[in-house]
Amino acid sequence: MDQQDAGGRAGADGFVELRVHGVSATGPDDLLDRPHVQQVAGDHRGGFYRPRPGNHEGGEADGVTLEAYRWNNLPAGTAVRTLSMVILLPFMLINLAIWMRPAGAGDPVIKALCRLLALTLTGMYVLSMVGIALDVIAWKCMSSPECLAGRSWLSWLGGRPAGLRLAVLALAPAAAISLVWGLSARPALPSHVFRAADQPLPAHRLTAVGRWDNEPLVGRLRSIHVAAAFATLDLSLLGARAAQGLSIGTVALTAVAGLLLVTCAVLLCTPPLTAPTEGRLDRLVSVLRTITLGLTVLVWIHVLTNPAPWPERNGLPGYNLTVVGLFIGQAILLAALGAVLFWHRDRQSDAAPSLGFGALAASVAAISLALTYSAELAYRVSDVLNRGAPTAEALITSPPRACIWAILGFTLAVLVTLAVGGVVSLTSRPGRKRAAASIVARDFPDAPNDAGPRLRQVRKAIAHARFTERLVPLAVLYACLAGIGMTMVALGLLPTPPGELIQRYVGLPVSFVNFSIGVGSYLIAAIIVGLIVGGIFAYRTPGFRRYVGVLWDLGTFWPRAAHPFAPPCYAERAVPELTCRITHLVDSGNTVVLTGHSHGSVLLAATVLQLPPRVTERIALLTHGSPLRRLYARLFPAYVSDEVIHEIADRVDWRWVNLWRDTDPIGGRVFPPHGPDETPAASDREATVDRRLCDPYGVIPPSGDIFPPPIKGHRPCESEEAFTESVRHLADHLR
Repeated sequence: MDQQDAGGRAGADGFVELRVHGVSATGPDDLLDRPHVQQVAGDHRGGFYRPRPGNHEGGEADGVTLEAYRWNNLPAGTAVRTLSMVILLPFMLINLAIWMRPAGAGDPVIKALCRLLALTLTGMYVLSMVGIALDVIAWKCMSSPECLAGRSWLSWLGGRPAGLRLAVLALAPAAAISLVWGLSARPALPSHVFRAADQPLPAHRLTAVGRWDNEPLVGRLRSIHVAAAFATLDLSLLGARAAQGLSIGTVALTAVAGLLLVTCAVLLCTPPLTAPTEGRLDRLVSVLRTITLGLTVLVWIHVLTNPAPWPERNGLPGYNLTVVGLFIGQAILLAALGAVLFWHRDRQSDAAPSLGFGALAASVAAISLALTYSAELAYRVSDVLNRGAPTAEALITSPPRACIWAILGFTLAVLVTLAVGGVVSLTSRPGRKRAAASIVARDFPDAPNDAGPRLRQVRKAIAHARFTERLVPLAVLYACLAGIGMTMVALGLLPTPPGELIQRYVGLPVSFVNFSIGVGSYLIAAIIVGLIVGGIFAYRTPGFRRYVGVLWDLGTFWPRAAHPFAPPCYAERAVPELTCRITHLVDSGNTVVLTGHSHGSVLLAATVLQLPPRVTERIALLTHGSPLRRLYARLFPAYVSDEVIHEIADRVDWRWVNLWRDTDPIGGRVFPPHGPDETPAASDREATVDRRLCDPYGVIPPSGDIFPPPIKGHRPCESEEAFTESVRHLADHLR
């Protein structure tokens, strides 16, 4: 008997409660609240579990068979997650941008702009490696005897022709490109086994997640970005070679590399890019990538074998100009994206505070983060090569001035955002405290006098949870400030150092400016270390799990539609696998109560939209700690809206219960509070879905205990009586 048969027969002609966890899951035994469990379907990455037969705890409760779906191994393992949180985070953010667009017209233009911005991120990644390997090390350090002194791993190239040094060190950027190429080309999840194609694919709906065969698009994007990456490396080498003097070979190779780069940009804007089957385009991008790889070999040989002397002065010829030109191109694309989003913004009175500018905010955040990564890496490498000298000119030329201006711009954006966030926190605190006091007074009207300290803790938890609504405007503010800070990079073209320029026109001392740059550099380093630690402990420590885990699962929920180097999407397998399992359970004669916590509720929402009517007639839905409205509807208005949420409720015939707490900073209601002008029928149906839980259920220690009940916040509700009653209520409706 295989696992599928065992799982189907165990609950045949009965009721199955299928639990889907959120980011806080630990193991199937904890999810099922049973000490001994067995896997009945799936594999080690995503599997379905039930209590073992003969377990003294029992596999059924009130006639309902328990089953759990564990998916937290689908996104990635610890090592890959850590690497992704640090290196691939900008790629993940730009991939989110294409899904955060507002609903309505303008989709082709917004998608094209997001994909072009994603292409500039690939160029920035390559230029950062070029800046370290070719500019700082090969060009500057190896031209300085003081820098090479005591460094045998570098001195063997010292004094060699510049062409040889550049050719050898160019292998480092090529290896960096190959690294992300290999990571993005990992074997895809076997989602084709679970994919259901019996329903038409709607546009701009959550239904698309998990039903979209994304492999053709990712493969094309991968070939285009790899070609663009090597073309950028070629142009960097040829720009340095052109400083020695133009030749027919240099001009010809430069023209070909530039043409290939333009071709990559044009292909990203063509409609056939997203077609499920497009053989001609697949062959074209494959040929484009092959030609670019061949061109890279020719450029490498051209740089290596040219015997003419190279003028070694300042930095790598053309590098600063290339970096600034890239930022100017990004600024133009961001301005165009902002204009399109503004034209197609949501003009409804109850629109989210982001006003549909989430795509712009995510794009700016991705670019500014990639910029600060690059600047910090170049700054740190230069500091190491300088042996910690207080003056960068002591041994070698300091990092490119564009990098120093980038660090300064990032520091100002972060400090201003933190200052505004502090002001918003202080000014909104009285209102949040009043709302929290009103809730606590309503929940605990007869609290004794000695419960004062506990009541203050509850009010504080509720007030903190209500700050989530202010985070979206703060994110938009940071995006605007970071965008303004990016313009400072253009000052890197000026010959005057940042400290002297600011002292001349602003009046701040040079020492203070240099100190600020150093503080900004350490701030970026602290953020990188924090991301590394967060990636390691995201699923081991509750604190990291709550914040880093939410960011990770939010970012990897959406398919790769903009950048192929972003982490793979787990929903492409989880949703079809849930669809297959639920259909199997129903076809085996069961009725199913689906329960999902946090991101598990989003997976179930997408799954319900894909189930055929014969299945949805025999299922019910229970969500708790759901971010559907509070986060997804604000950030992804084209895919999660009132219309989509109502469609989910209609699919299950309004057999839906959503449990939420005022102390939860992530989850909340799935329907808005009822207004006086709503129709009674709509209000009555929506009122049956959202059910608020009093958290905590008491503020004094219960009999036999010395501690009051804990404040649950975003924790799952499976252990609470309200959860059990809701399952029983939904099971009765299914009967």
